[in-house]
Amino acid sequence: MDRADQALYTRPNLSGGTKRSALNTALISIATAALAAFVSSASAQTLVPARTTDLVQVVGRAGPTHAWIRFCESHPEECHINLSQPARITLTPGIWASLTQVNERVNSSILAVTDQDHWGVLDRWDYPDDGLGDCEDIQLLKRKLLVQAGLPHRALRMTAVIDEQGQGHAVLMVLTDHGDFILDNKRNAILPSRRTGYAFIKREGTNSRAWVALGDQSAPFSTANR
Repeated sequence: MDRADQALYTRPNLSGGTKRSALNTALISIATAALAAFVSSASAQTLVPARTTDLVQVVGRAGPTHAWIRFCESHPEECHINLSQPARITLTPGIWASLTQVNERVNSSILAVTDQDHWGVLDRWDYPDDGLGDCEDIQLLKRKLLVQAGLPHRALRMTAVIDEQGQGHAVLMVLTDHGDFILDNKRNAILPSRRTGYAFIKREGTNSRAWVALGDQSAPFSTANR
C-alpha cells in the first residue's frame, strides 16, 4: 500500500453535515465559474469599438443600379428618407449588441446564392423570404430587422463595393459617431469600413433618395456576387 492508499484509508470519515457543506461549496464554485463565463461572453458582445476617424468620404452624386430602382417600386418604404431621423447614430453597447446579433443571425440563416442561380437574372434586389439570397438581399433583411429593433433607417445605408476578387458586392454601412461600420454576409465580424479591404463605390444618400459616390473607383454594373 503506497502513501496515497494509506491516506485514503486513514482519512477521517466526514459527517453528513460536513459532506453536504463540501457539496454545496463545490456547487457554488461551479455556479460562480459559469456566471463569470456568461458575464464575460455578454461583455464581449456589448463592447463598443473605440472611436475612429474611419469615415468613407462622399464625393458627389451617383445613380443607383436598375435593380435598386425596381426594388423601390415594389418597396417604396425602403427608399424613403425620413429627415427627422439622425443620419448618424450614437453607438451604445445595446446598439452594438443588436448589430452583432442580427449580423450573425442572418448570416447563419440565409443561404447565399447568386441572382442568376436563384431567379435566372443577373441582378435582382429583394428580401430573402425563401431562405435564399445574394449579398444585397441579405443586407436588406438585416436592415429590416434592425429597424424593427428601433435603429433609424436613415443611418443604415445600402452600399456598393468592389470586393477582394474585383467583383461587385453589396454591404450594409452603419453610420455612427464612432465611424462607419460594415455588416457583410462574408464575415460575422463587424469591421470599420477601411478594414474590410473593399473599394467603396457608392451608397444610398442620407438627405434624399439619390445615391452618393464614394470615389474609390468606377461603379460595377451590378452587385451579382454572393
